[in-house]
Amino acid sequence: MEELRYKLDKFEGPLDLLLTLIKKNKVSIWDIPIVEITDQYLEAIEGIEKSELDNTSEFIVLASQLLYIKSKMLLPKEEKEDEEDPREELAQRLYEYKKFKEASSEMRKSEFSSRYMVFRQEEKIKFPVPEYSRHHELSELADAFNSIYQRRIRKAKPEKRAFSGIVGREKVSVDDMVEKVCKILRRSRRVEFKTLFGENDSRPEMIATFLAVLEMIKLNRIRADYDEGSGDFIISGSGRIPEA
Repeated sequence: MEELRYKLDKFEGPLDLLLTLIKKNKVSIWDIPIVEITDQYLEAIEGIEKSELDNTSEFIVLASQLLYIKSKMLLPKEEKEDEEDPREELAQRLYEYKKFKEASSEMRKSEFSSRYMVFRQEEKIKFPVPEYSRHHELSELADAFNSIYQRRIRKAKPEKRAFSGIVGREKVSVDDMVEKVCKILRRSRRVEFKTLFGENDSRPEMIATFLAVLEMIKLNRIRADYDEGSGDFIISGSGRIPEA
């Protein structure tokens, strides 16, 4: 017979070792060749008393059970129809153990599968919009406009009025500038006050734009809040910005 060598620390317990022996001998759990299996089991656990396994007593207990069953199998059988097979109880334990082991193996395969993971639903974090309670005088917005206007004059090219003898006076409608502001706010709901004035805006266009802003604030269509970080007023829509 081929020599059997096993390391007991590879087995989860005595039933695990016994199942391995049965599988190696290619026999059924329900028809165990008890003499051969018992001898192989005893050989496998030889010297177990000297090992450092925590469950050494379990291996020895099963060994004694196998020896008991072996002795009953070797005794002459009395002719009794209702005599039970001494291997039946052991076979039932092995069968149940095998089922649990197979189930455990299947669960281990799917341990990290997303099918068996529970995910917490995402939570939408609401950031409260801080209320702007500071009150500004009209003169502050006028000062902001004057500052933008003076910087623009220093950089601007000669306006059309310098050629008033050649061409007619430029006419700019406040309504046109209201439409211009609305277009800007439809693209971006919050803009700095200075961005309402284009680099090539003439003096009449700048003044008309400023008047358009004042008119829209008066009608509560936009609001102006001072931003300490940029040092400028932030213009934002108070409601739906109408289409042009």
